[in-house]
Amino acid sequence: MVTKNGINYLEGLRTGDEKIIKAIYTSMFPKVRHFVLKNEGGQQDAEEVFQNALYQLSIRLKVSDIEIKSSFEAYLFTVCKNIWRKELNSKKRWVRNEEVIALKSEESNHSEAIIAQERWDLFEEKLQQLSPNCKELLKDYFKKVPYDRIVKKFQYASENVAFQRIFKCKKRLADLIKKDGNYAKLKS
Repeated sequence: MVTKNGINYLEGLRTGDEKIIKAIYTSMFPKVRHFVLKNEGGQQDAEEVFQNALYQLSIRLKVSDIEIKSSFEAYLFTVCKNIWRKELNSKKRWVRNEEVIALKSEESNHSEAIIAQERWDLFEEKLQQLSPNCKELLKDYFKKVPYDRIVKKFQYASENVAFQRIFKCKKRLADLIKKDGNYAKLKS
């Protein structure tokens, strides 16, 4: 059963309410950070996991209602744990497969390279359509610049403000990409 607070959180994520997102971050991020740090991760990993979880939830909420049978806090924590476990598994798989050489035809490699380039071009094109501040902020985020340095560089009041701004910029970029006519053919 979702509490009144949980309903407020869901509605705040759906609408992008900065105060609600800050409240979610303040009340729930420490638990996620503790989990990630305890399981082979760092502060930056925890921030990315939490941000990705909030982003996924906000997208799901815009598409349809989510039925939560537990508290919002438990639901969000479970989403974060699943994202982190998936990340850990992909890293482990990547390391294990490092020595395996996959044989592919030259034509297949060429086709994949073309598609990858088209995806990158679409990403770059849409990134350029963002405000200069959003563009610069996302470039730093993608370079994994620590949040404390982002706060100083952009003169934000706190890491929470930086977190919210990155969240909004990523969402704006994703929306621009999804609205493009080429998105459907490049997403698979």
